[in-house]
Amino acid sequence: MATTQPQRLGIFIALALVMAATRIHLSLLHHSVWDASWGVFFLAGFWLRGQGRWAFPLLMAEAILVDYVVITQQGIPFWSHYCVSPAYWFLIPSYGALWLGGSWLARRQLGLRLPTLGLAALTLLVSEAVCYLISNGSFYWLSANVPAPRSFGAWFVNLGDWYLPFLETTALYVALGALLHVFAVQVSRMLQHGGQTQH
Repeated sequence: MATTQPQRLGIFIALALVMAATRIHLSLLHHSVWDASWGVFFLAGFWLRGQGRWAFPLLMAEAILVDYVVITQQGIPFWSHYCVSPAYWFLIPSYGALWLGGSWLARRQLGLRLPTLGLAALTLLVSEAVCYLISNGSFYWLSANVPAPRSFGAWFVNLGDWYLPFLETTALYVALGALLHVFAVQVSRMLQHGGQTQH
């Protein structure tokens, strides 16, 4: 579905608002996996493909700013928070994997057809798994909050503990985005068809 620059800006603003709202209330305050950030970056890569030079850095800056505000509002120095360590900067390649997955899907999707659904599911699984390995692995191996001694066996157990909840949450937000996409495409087709019949 082709979009104009104003439409892309509207999509960006909507995604940024969703991420801010869920990240502020749920991600760092309660360590909940209901944060929409992972789904937002995947959907942004899909809907805003070709706009990565400005959209991806702005979404990253928003995520960091929200984290900073949430943490410091609790009276905790930013770098002293449990979730913040040298591994925090690995969120950039983590979210980048989701963005690239969405962009890759946008280039190869076949419209509103069943093969697109299968391709979307596979792309989401792969990009979410890469994101999870980078974010979880960097935290496990670099954060001082993970007790020593560290081992690959313990890391694999940690991976298993959190993988499905993060996958389910990301898939839920992406599914909601997919439903909105289908609705928007159908409305666009109806409007185009209506305009053609009037001529």
